[in-house]
Amino acid sequence: MTYFGFLALFLGPPLLILSALTIWDHQRGRAMPASLRSWPIPFVILAHVIVAVIYTTPWDNYLVATRVWWYDPALVTGFTLGWVPIEEYAFFVLQTVMTGLWVAFLAKRLYSSIPPISQPIQGQSICWTSAAVLAVLWVGSIWLLLSGWAAGTYLALILVWALPPIILQVSFAGDILWHYRRLVGWALIPATVYLSLGDAFAIRSGTWTVNPAQSTEIFLGGLPLEEFIFFLITNTLVVFGMTLVLARESQQRAPQAVLNFLQRLNAINGTRPPIHD
Repeated sequence: MTYFGFLALFLGPPLLILSALTIWDHQRGRAMPASLRSWPIPFVILAHVIVAVIYTTPWDNYLVATRVWWYDPALVTGFTLGWVPIEEYAFFVLQTVMTGLWVAFLAKRLYSSIPPISQPIQGQSICWTSAAVLAVLWVGSIWLLLSGWAAGTYLALILVWALPPIILQVSFAGDILWHYRRLVGWALIPATVYLSLGDAFAIRSGTWTVNPAQSTEIFLGGLPLEEFIFFLITNTLVVFGMTLVLARESQQRAPQAVLNFLQRLNAINGTRPPIHD
């Protein structure tokens, strides 16, 4: 199966369905709940796409350059940016859009209204405890990467790369994420399982290959453990990011410089201004 064939088969249908449902919701007047309406959905998804491409590109190029994974040259177009085929960049974009639309779809149905966060002291405890646990895991992943254990290379590279922004997210607003845990859970689990199933199919088809010498060789129903963790952690970045940018509570906590920057981006994007209390 070609890489573009994989994108058409596994990313195309959910994107078409979610786009159609988004249009249908708009026509019927079904909007995001007030507590998750700080910024326009198209702007939030676009911002996440930009961040995903910028942050993932050097890391993914390193993986391919060092043969942590590779693709079959006969199953891609041959156009590359660095070591990575253009199809891989398309995948960054399409996964982010799909998960972003899924978050918006669920938010409109899971919440009609939700009370504001209470107990700020307890909320602060959630933030710092979550960040501390993840920081320990991140330090452990650095040790694993430097230990010279070849089989742990891919796993360590995923965690070293992805945990810092997640630590920032939970240290800033772990309590907000917990407040919207129903949305986070329903958005994260199905998207991760679906993309993992598609990835397992692509690996069996030879579209790409995970280097057995640099992976643990632990499989979940034929899927390398590292690939499942990759989709879990990348979807976590998108789901956490979407929830935090959309949540009203984040607006009261974010530095004014960050809000000013987002407002300028929003003006360039040409969408409506954010809603403030």
